[in-house]
Amino acid sequence: RWLDYNFNLDSKTFIMGILNITPDSFFDGGMHFHENDAVKHGLRMVAEGADIIDVGGESTRPFSDPIPLDEELRRVIPVIKTLAQEIDIPISIDTYKSEVASQAIEAGATMVNDISALKFDPAMGQLIADAGVPIVLMHMKGTPKNMQINPAYKDLFSEITDFLRKAIEQAISSGIKRDVIIIDPGIGFGKSFDDNLKIINNLHTFSSLGQPLLVGPSNKAFIGHVLGLSVESRETGTMATVAASVLNGANIVRVHNVKAAKETVTMIDAIMKAET
Repeated sequence: RWLDYNFNLDSKTFIMGILNITPDSFFDGGMHFHENDAVKHGLRMVAEGADIIDVGGESTRPFSDPIPLDEELRRVIPVIKTLAQEIDIPISIDTYKSEVASQAIEAGATMVNDISALKFDPAMGQLIADAGVPIVLMHMKGTPKNMQINPAYKDLFSEITDFLRKAIEQAISSGIKRDVIIIDPGIGFGKSFDDNLKIINNLHTFSSLGQPLLVGPSNKAFIGHVLGLSVESRETGTMATVAASVLNGANIVRVHNVKAAKETVTMIDAIMKAET
């Protein structure tokens, strides 16, 4: 529970709709780059059943370069301001920069999704603590620029778990309350195709950390690798990964296609709740 929102994660799987205001995101780069298009798409996702809208202004696809702070702000702040007046579900800001998070919260965002798990900007932890909003802490090996250059692990699960445990401890020592910390194993962020499949199949491993689990497999390269399909054709594969993630313990799924995900998770939730 935070601010005016109350998420009972035991009641259902929650859907985070992706709103990329970028010219170069791997799946929908340029599609919602203009403010009006972005707002319309955000409203469409709400109508289709999104529980959270995740707004991002910087692509973090493999090999991407960071963008300047003022450009990221120019992309996201007007959209958040407009959406915040029109919708009654939380808006998340997908950023690792505390200044972007701060201005986004001022504009109406009530959640922060930090791919660096508070590592890239030392001021982020204090900002989240002061705002009292949820934070998503994601595991990533390296940076978006270098994370997919031969990612390798001695022990995939213990390394991710240790990283997330330390990130949770860092968040709590910054003053962030434990009950607003969400963890994300970082599908596609410094992982081989095989690593991503193993993570989805063994999500229950991360339940030992005691935090809600967000998973973001949507349209990623490992799906294309398994199915031999281009990025535009990975919808069925994405929904298969969403279903598997929910069955294996995901509380929140981050997706591009909210309508398909809503049907998928509603069906899986019903199956999981069926009495024996």
